[in-house]
Amino acid sequence: MMHKTLIALLLAATGCAALAQATPVGLWKTIDDDGKIEKSMVRITESGGAVSGRVEKIFDLAKASEVCHDCSDERKNQAVMGMTIIRGAKKGDDGAWVGGDILDPNNGKVYKLRLKPVDGGKKLEVRGYLGLPMLGRTQTWIRVE
Repeated sequence: MMHKTLIALLLAATGCAALAQATPVGLWKTIDDDGKIEKSMVRITESGGAVSGRVEKIFDLAKASEVCHDCSDERKNQAVMGMTIIRGAKKGDDGAWVGGDILDPNNGKVYKLRLKPVDGGKKLEVRGYLGLPMLGRTQTWIRVE
């Protein structure tokens, strides 16, 4: 009987881990648009059904102390390190998180956002767009934790 209980617990734990990976919540390594250069680490958290993401690390030490001069909201002239760049996305019907926005601190522009976990939650497709989703760009981030 103890053997069956142990198997049931292991299966339940595995199922919970798989569910956790189908969400954008976690620590992500950002990769530039061409998929070659690691830029930063962004931690995505969830509160009240909406996710937000904050820059935890910038790999290029020369850029680690930069501020967002081109930002036009409350983030103007704030340090990029520690800055919230993802705000307000909520889970949609198709398994993606939508309805929020993402800031590109390099140019200060804010884009509509779509986050979609792929490859069993090991990667995250991050799409920023203006107006229609087809008018934008996508980066693939790599899950760290």
